[in-house]
Amino acid sequence: MKKCLLILLLVWGAVASKAQTVVPDPNRITLVIHGGAGTITRANMSPEKEQAYRTVLNQALQTGYAVLKKGGTSLDAVQATVQVMEDSPLFNAGKGAVFTHEGRNEMDAAIMDGRTLKAGAVAGITVVRNPITAARAVMDQSEHVMLAGRGAEQFAMEKGLTIVEPSYFYTEARHQQLEKALAAEKSAGTPDQLNTPTKTETTPVKKAKTKLKPGKPQSAVPYEDQIFTEGRKYGTVGAVAVDQYGNLAAATSTGGMTNKRYGRIGDAPLIGAGTYADNNACAVSCTGWGEFFIRVTVARDVAARMEYQQVPLTQAAQATIDKVGKLGGDGGLIAVDRQGNITMPFNSEGMYRGYIKANGEAQVLIYKE
Repeated sequence: MKKCLLILLLVWGAVASKAQTVVPDPNRITLVIHGGAGTITRANMSPEKEQAYRTVLNQALQTGYAVLKKGGTSLDAVQATVQVMEDSPLFNAGKGAVFTHEGRNEMDAAIMDGRTLKAGAVAGITVVRNPITAARAVMDQSEHVMLAGRGAEQFAMEKGLTIVEPSYFYTEARHQQLEKALAAEKSAGTPDQLNTPTKTETTPVKKAKTKLKPGKPQSAVPYEDQIFTEGRKYGTVGAVAVDQYGNLAAATSTGGMTNKRYGRIGDAPLIGAGTYADNNACAVSCTGWGEFFIRVTVARDVAARMEYQQVPLTQAAQATIDKVGKLGGDGGLIAVDRQGNITMPFNSEGMYRGYIKANGEAQVLIYKE
């Protein structure tokens, strides 16, 4: 009897193991990106500026696609994709991060693995060249999910990530945005608008023993030729992907809100609000008015609708964006499921977005088409 039971257990184990084996399918790989939502219309975009955005968005797509095409993981693909946009001054993340009220660049980022539900996030960091690498390090090299401020920076230094002086993130166009925001508040009689920041008032963190690695030189695109139409509240970059094994991942990075203060943190680094991935449903990255996306827990809400209501990806995502709109918030999201179905709904004037499929078919969109 015992011998028969042992044989049955062995057979069952073999069958279960075989059932769990995922056969790689290169035809399922898909990558979707966004570069912020807001008042983005043809009326305020010159052909030259539009081309500048399309160039970087296409570069980001091709970078992540190359990872997936070679059999890489969705996690590596979304990280590589987001890093491209973090290195461009055109987007509100990394190099192009907006300024806080005090004249600093404080950045947030998050990444999540849909297979294991592991996640990593950082908030309020000022010296890590690519915040998404810090989020990945938190996920892979710590027992935590989120680190913030000086502690997150110290962790990044100890893990050997590329550290730069805070001045690396300075761009004249973003600084002018801050000055305009401060002037508007002062004109409106908003209190606490004294001491307008200048270039030299960006507050550096205490020097670390780790040797600083120089960042890349600033973009050759003159600041007067750049345009930032995503609005004060809506600039973020993100990527979601499914790899040949059917595993999902999501990554989001942002400089937050122009003229933010008091250590404000938006939805981007909050797992379930601006970033989420679960193989049982989908991977989501959001961009929009963070406070509303936090209240609705947008990214998780999309996944929950799919998981519990059994509704398709497109329907789930649109219903969630509609919910944000009813509360008075706006923005958008990108999402992908394990079958490679994608959706990119938004309720703002426009959203920088794009996707690439397994066959290399890519498309970049900016306006309401």
